[in-house]
Amino acid sequence: MSLLNLRHLHVFNVVATTGGVRRSSDTLLRASSAVARSVAALEQSLETQLFERRGRGMLLTAAGEAVRLRVERIEAELREVRDDALRLRERTGSQVANLDALFNERRLQAAALLAETHHMPSVARLMDVSPSAVSQSLALLEGILGQPLFFRTAHGMLPTDAGRRWTERFGRALAELRHIPADIAALDGIVQGTVTIGALPLARSQLLPTALTRLLARHPRLQIRSLESPYEELAAGLMSGRIDFIVGALRAFSTDTFDMRALVDDSAALIARAGHPLAQRRKLALADLDGYPWVLSRAGTPLRDSIEQFFRDSHWPAPRPAVETGDLALLRGLLVGSDMLTVISAKQLHHEIATGQLTTLPLTMQGMQRQIGLMQRRGTHLSPGSRALQQEIEAVAAAWR
Repeated sequence: MSLLNLRHLHVFNVVATTGGVRRSSDTLLRASSAVARSVAALEQSLETQLFERRGRGMLLTAAGEAVRLRVERIEAELREVRDDALRLRERTGSQVANLDALFNERRLQAAALLAETHHMPSVARLMDVSPSAVSQSLALLEGILGQPLFFRTAHGMLPTDAGRRWTERFGRALAELRHIPADIAALDGIVQGTVTIGALPLARSQLLPTALTRLLARHPRLQIRSLESPYEELAAGLMSGRIDFIVGALRAFSTDTFDMRALVDDSAALIARAGHPLAQRRKLALADLDGYPWVLSRAGTPLRDSIEQFFRDSHWPAPRPAVETGDLALLRGLLVGSDMLTVISAKQLHHEIATGQLTTLPLTMQGMQRQIGLMQRRGTHLSPGSRALQQEIEAVAAAWR
């Protein structure tokens, strides 16, 4: 389904607040007939009734209540953008239009996509419009807010400081917009729509595949998009609404921006091929590892930091990897086909260990424990599909404990 019309949603919200078409027309400065047509067009696009028409006014249906929750969140995001623009106006003297001027989903989409891709022709292709149409949308937004949103560089169109803040909020508003049809379908017991998750390595091999298999068996109308970018990119996607939640190893720091929920504990182990010369030993010391090549995660990742801290605590030189990679397929191939060693969660190589290709080696490694869990932006109102997937992930994790 294409994006819903933000102006129709704004009119709907005013009608819901005032309790009727006639009363809302004064607030909107529009004729009653135009207000009624706008509400009817929204109901037609959603294929549901949002109001009960009564002699004394209009009352929200259950579907109307669900829509209003999302619209309130959309308008709150856009109001924050305009308020921020008004604060900047005090320094720059620029003109800022009324909030109503921001209620254009295509303009918001153009800005949010350009902040992600940095390439106007790519945005045009994604939106199926001409580059000039994208440029015009951005120019109109900049005129509404009185500030430039992007500047041209050798690396493409990059957001200004204000543009970065505002396009992040545009993305969150668009995410609320996308969830509205799924919210309405859920009232009839149908879980549908698209769920976009950030999948960190610890969740990809076992936890997430099992949860997705169960979820899609129950809700075949759902579509899942899994993104496997580095954590920093996934966190940025979480902030902008492009990603619904992240599943994987939780970061140790606390934050006021994200809610983190631990589900299960995990620990990394020393792993090699089953026929490795060290595989027959009952117990290993660090000195026994000398002379063997290593394949490790990239420098700066939480796992690599934990490995290096373990060796520092053990007063032993940390291994210098022959290969650094975050690619699990490459890691598997190197371990199975050579005498390389690695330190990683055994859960990530569950199938290779279960089939006897790889094995854990008997080296005690303190301080390698991590928590696997869920992370989402604080204050997020998840779609029905996202909630259903989280429940399946929680059930699978509970079986691991």
